[in-house]
Amino acid sequence: MTFAPSDGTLVYGGGADALARNAEALSALPVDEERRAPEGWEPPRFESTIAAEAVVEGRGTYDKRARRTLRFLPSAASGWRFQRTDLSGAAAIPVTLSSVRSASRALLLGAGEGDANCLGMAEHIIAHRLGLCLSNLTVEAASYDPPLFDVGSMEIVEALQVAGTREDTTRPLPTLTVKQPVAILRPGGSGFLYWAPAPAGDRQMHLDVAVDFPTAIGRQRIQFDLCPQAFVHGAHARTNCAAREVLLAKTIGWLIPKYRNFGYTRDNILIAGQKRYHNKPGLLLPNGKSLEAVWHRACLDLVAALSLLPHGWPCGHFVSYKGGHVLDVDFLTRLQREGLLQTL
Repeated sequence: MTFAPSDGTLVYGGGADALARNAEALSALPVDEERRAPEGWEPPRFESTIAAEAVVEGRGTYDKRARRTLRFLPSAASGWRFQRTDLSGAAAIPVTLSSVRSASRALLLGAGEGDANCLGMAEHIIAHRLGLCLSNLTVEAASYDPPLFDVGSMEIVEALQVAGTREDTTRPLPTLTVKQPVAILRPGGSGFLYWAPAPAGDRQMHLDVAVDFPTAIGRQRIQFDLCPQAFVHGAHARTNCAAREVLLAKTIGWLIPKYRNFGYTRDNILIAGQKRYHNKPGLLLPNGKSLEAVWHRACLDLVAALSLLPHGWPCGHFVSYKGGHVLDVDFLTRLQREGLLQTL
C-alpha cells in the first residue's frame, strides 16, 4: 500500500529526499494484516480508571529465580504512576517522557536522584494505558524487576478486564495531535517515524507499522486503529530476539545482570535464527507467516511510547518503519519540547 508523506512535513535527522526514499521502501511492503476499530467505536471522551484492584505475578525479567508481582490500583489522579513499595519514602514515578532514564534495550523509568527508584522494561506495562483506554492508574511494584509472562502481556490484560472500568464523566479527556506532519529518520537513514494530524472530526489514531529484520522474522507490516480490540490481539505477542542474543544473555550477560533478561525462556520470548525460528511462533496468518514480531513492536513498544505523552488521547496517522525504543522516545520528546503537540 502506497505511503506518501504530506507536503510540508517537518523532518528531523535528515531531509525530504531521505524521507521520500524511506517512504518508497515502506510502500514496497505489502500489508500483511489490517484491523480496524469496530463500527461505531469512539476513543474515550472522559477520564477512567479500574473499578477494583488487579494483581499479576510472574517470574522475574532480570532474576529468573524470583517471583515478581504488580498491583494495579484505581486512581483519581490524572495519568499513570509507578510506586516502588520496597523503597521507604520513594517518590512515585510518573509515566511521562521526562521519567525515561534509558531506552537502549527497553524503557527504564525512574524518579529522584540516582538509579535506585526505577522500574525496568516498563513498556510492557504502560502500553495498557492507551491500549485498554485507562487514563488513570497507580501500579505498585516491589522491585526494579517486573514479571514476564508466557503470552505477551495477556495476564495483565485479563486482570485489568476482570477489574472493570470506572469512568468519570465530570472530567473530559483531552485529545492530542501534532500541529503539522512531522517525521524523524533513524540514524543511518534507514527507517523513520511519522505523525500527521487527523482530519477534522476524526479522533482515532491510525497506525501503520512495519519491521524488517535480517532473521527469520524478515519483513512484516500491519495497519490498525488504536482500540482495545486491536490492542488485545497484539498483546498476545511476546518479545522477540535473535538466537545470538539469547546466547550472550546466558554467558557474558552474567557480568552485567541489571541489563540482561535472565528470565527469558523458550516459552516467554520468540527466538529467531537466521533462517528459522528456534521455538514456535505465534499470531500466524492462514499462509503460515507469523506476525508476532510486528504486533509486539506495534502494541507493546510503540503504543507504550505513545502512553508517555501528556495526559490525553492521541489521534492522527502514525507510521513506524524500522522503529525502536530510542527513536520513539527521541521523536516524542522533540515534539513536546518544540511545542508541536496541540490539544483539540
